[in-house]
Amino acid sequence: MTRDDTRPLYGKRALVTGGARRIGRGLAMALARAGASVAITYRGSAEEAEHVVIDLGGLGVQAIAVGCDVHHEWSVERAIEDAVTGLGGLDILVNNAGRFETEALEHIKLEQWDEMFATNTRGPFLMGRHAYPHLKRSRGRIINIGSLGGIHPWSTHAHYCTSKAALHMLSQTMAKAWAPDISVNCVAPGMIVTTG
Repeated sequence: MTRDDTRPLYGKRALVTGGARRIGRGLAMALARAGASVAITYRGSAEEAEHVVIDLGGLGVQAIAVGCDVHHEWSVERAIEDAVTGLGGLDILVNNAGRFETEALEHIKLEQWDEMFATNTRGPFLMGRHAYPHLKRSRGRIINIGSLGGIHPWSTHAHYCTSKAALHMLSQTMAKAWAPDISVNCVAPGMIVTTG
């Protein structure tokens, strides 16, 4: 297959964190339909990840799944290297892996707060930092999945909203720090109801 108007990402290599289920799976499939080779990460969804790789391969692109826990730098570093080795480089990083939880502000435990930030803010920071040399080489891009909750305060989601607001600022900082070599954007979807 070659690049054409229906496959504008032909020849590009993308990594989607949390790509085994829900929004991440949809993002991975969209990238593949546009012609990109796709690596996905998963944490506890190995079986789902295998199915996604099969579905991606059915679209005629190279696809791999790598285990990764974005809380741990060693895991992030290994996942980036596995993705780069498997795809032959990296052009696009989609920081999708995230956590969502409803809790009244006065009942949020410190562990819940820290877990939310470890996933939604620290994870994308670690992924971006370790992908940086590969994306700089390819003059690639980072797409962070933010949230309207990072812009508007939702009273029963304080830890979530605050972590996503931090991700929005991290995205702006990355964009300034790494321009013009790496393009960085953040999208802020609203509530997305998913099944499974």
